[in-house]
Amino acid sequence: MKYIVSYQQPNKHYIDIEYIIENVASDKLQVQLPAWRPGRYELGNFAKNVQKWNAFDASGMPLAARKLKKDLWEVETNGAQTIHIKYNYFAAEINAGSSYLDDKQLYINGVNCFLYVPGRENEACDLILKLPIDYEVGTGMTKVHPHELVARDFHELVDCPFIASPTLKHYSFKLKEVDFHFWFQGECKPDFEKLEQDYSKFIEKQIEAFGGFPTKDYHFLFQILTYRNYHGVEHSNSTVIALGPSYDIMKPEGWYDELLGVSSHELYHAWNVKQIRPIEMHPYDYTQENYTYLGYLDEGVTTYYGDKFLLQAEVFNWSQYAKTFNQLLERHYNNFGIHNYSVAQSSFDTWLDGYVKGNPGRKVSIYTEGALIAFITDVFILKHTNNERSLKDVMRTLYEDFAQQGKGVSDEDYKQVVSTVAGASYDGIYNNLLHGTADYTPYLEDALAYIGCEMKVTPSKNHHEAGLGIKVRTDNGRCIVDNLYPDSIAEELGLSISDEIIAINGIRINTDFTHWCNYFIEDEIAISVKRELGTICKIKFPKGAKRTGFKDYEIVKKDDKQHFACWLTS
Repeated sequence: MKYIVSYQQPNKHYIDIEYIIENVASDKLQVQLPAWRPGRYELGNFAKNVQKWNAFDASGMPLAARKLKKDLWEVETNGAQTIHIKYNYFAAEINAGSSYLDDKQLYINGVNCFLYVPGRENEACDLILKLPIDYEVGTGMTKVHPHELVARDFHELVDCPFIASPTLKHYSFKLKEVDFHFWFQGECKPDFEKLEQDYSKFIEKQIEAFGGFPTKDYHFLFQILTYRNYHGVEHSNSTVIALGPSYDIMKPEGWYDELLGVSSHELYHAWNVKQIRPIEMHPYDYTQENYTYLGYLDEGVTTYYGDKFLLQAEVFNWSQYAKTFNQLLERHYNNFGIHNYSVAQSSFDTWLDGYVKGNPGRKVSIYTEGALIAFITDVFILKHTNNERSLKDVMRTLYEDFAQQGKGVSDEDYKQVVSTVAGASYDGIYNNLLHGTADYTPYLEDALAYIGCEMKVTPSKNHHEAGLGIKVRTDNGRCIVDNLYPDSIAEELGLSISDEIIAINGIRINTDFTHWCNYFIEDEIAISVKRELGTICKIKFPKGAKRTGFKDYEIVKKDDKQHFACWLTS
């Protein structure tokens, strides 16, 4: 298989792609564009970006072709043994999983835009990039020439994104016999010495946990943006991380912690998901949804260990780690879907609404709930093995006994491995939390107490509206009701999620609802609300009105006894 990539006018954002298929031996040839990309479990509809799709034989004669499905074409080969397909792909969106073209870079996630022949995914692929001579290419794919790459099969081709640009900033270092690379694109001033120092610490801890690294090299591909952005996508020997704004990236008081956090998370995926993979995705089926209950393992355990390794490696101090844990608690307790849908069910339904807010109270996050259950499971194993084994042993077992043996992991496999490592039945946590909607609180309190910590729950001290049962968000300058606490006074008085708050006590609201709420904290509050259908109503909160509302959650380390030290190093 061969792919030739070029472009004419980068300001139009259309990438020209030629796909050459040899050894064709049938009258009709079906050609598929992936319907989704691994790492984001929803249909991508990439075919909507395709323009001017045409098929030819080796001499350039047109061949009849028709579309069978939204992303599947069929070519009448007319006896041709080599087929050339030429098409354009519109690449005007930039994030960690997209493709993008402008006058400064060509950035491609191949799973967005590269075709394949179903049944021939395991054939080697050549990729030729027709680029200006000064463009450097950052990628985990093998380079045979500066602008010519090879992949052992289609899976590797679409699992190795690349950034091609004359302004790439590159730095590499070796650790544990693995070559690590930083590739920075965009307006940025990376401190490579500091990056190597901090990254080496958590990389080394992760490698020690699994006993080795799954690939000979690894590439951190950074798209640094000038506006607020946070997104990462894992690949076998690389990750793409989109982060911004530029001026905050290297600031300890800015987004440097976020840079470390997303990098540690995505690196852990090199083992968990890219190697330890749900049986339903072994191998990937690019044509349709790949349903699995294991989002709690794929993303939950990764979220937990991504942060924990930063603490263990002393890249994060306790305060920095506790901040991330507190965020998990807040997201968990402020998502009332925890009463209605388990994390396993929510994993299955990521294909419906996993990456948008969705209907209020319908489902939960595989990242948040999965991470909290991973912590509970980690301590569960420590308690039952006298601190000798932990969740780390479960993950290493899954890596050695499943991933390295070419096997996928099932939901039942995970339960059995945890039970075996702990030497105790995992049914309680499995049935009540992973597959149930039981209250996490007693499990969390018990696990935290074991490592010498406690969870403090207090009325929200930062936002008066939280005491009324309201959470808001800013959307294009509008103040939107984002969440309502069940049975709060706001809900009782008739406020609805998605209402737009336009005024408080006759004063127009922009992005300052919280400040005005705090200003009128001792007064009667009347808020003017615009509803979805355009109607406007007024809701009055009596003076001093408060009831059960949103709370603050915080873990506090009470002491530093043996169990905490064992948990930290586990």
